[in-house]
Amino acid sequence: LFGRGAAGGPRGQPRPRRGRDVQASVQIDLKTAFDGGRTRLAMQDPAGGERVLEVKIPAGIQPGQVIRLSGQGQAGMAGGPKGDLLLEIGIRDDPRFRLDGRNVVHVLPITPWEAALGATVPVPTLAGTVDLRIPAGSQSGRKLRLKGRGMPGAHPGDQLVELSIRAPVPENDEQKAAYEALGEQFRDFDPRR
Repeated sequence: LFGRGAAGGPRGQPRPRRGRDVQASVQIDLKTAFDGGRTRLAMQDPAGGERVLEVKIPAGIQPGQVIRLSGQGQAGMAGGPKGDLLLEIGIRDDPRFRLDGRNVVHVLPITPWEAALGATVPVPTLAGTVDLRIPAGSQSGRKLRLKGRGMPGAHPGDQLVELSIRAPVPENDEQKAAYEALGEQFRDFDPRR
């Protein structure tokens, strides 16, 4: 018969203890967050050095969500199992899109005549380019909604397309005359009123 030591194991032997969980944060791009899939991440090992892990990213993951990687934390004691690695997800800024919860916002430059007369123009989304109809009489700042084109999930987000009217700079006398004629046609219009 063996007596039990203070640590609870056979006399003189420590009881196996699970290793501690390790927390880390990682930045992924918005397209990876949208598509999901497997990605390779280089991590600093708590014991020193660097290790590369293959991580499964769920489609539609949000900033601040945590992925648990079992057995990737600190080593256990006395033959105990390793702890887990808890990866907090951050999403890098994207030059074309901004996240707003599950919605994705895109600022779309349009011409004054597209805004005034209406047009159908191509718009980038995270799933590819789609055609968007701009209603006649649109103004800068107006938001158009592409239903279900935001981040995937149980309740998918939308893509909000914010219109930004860009006027061309006249580069010759004919273009200046065209602006002057336009000003004459709309002389009663005061955008500051």
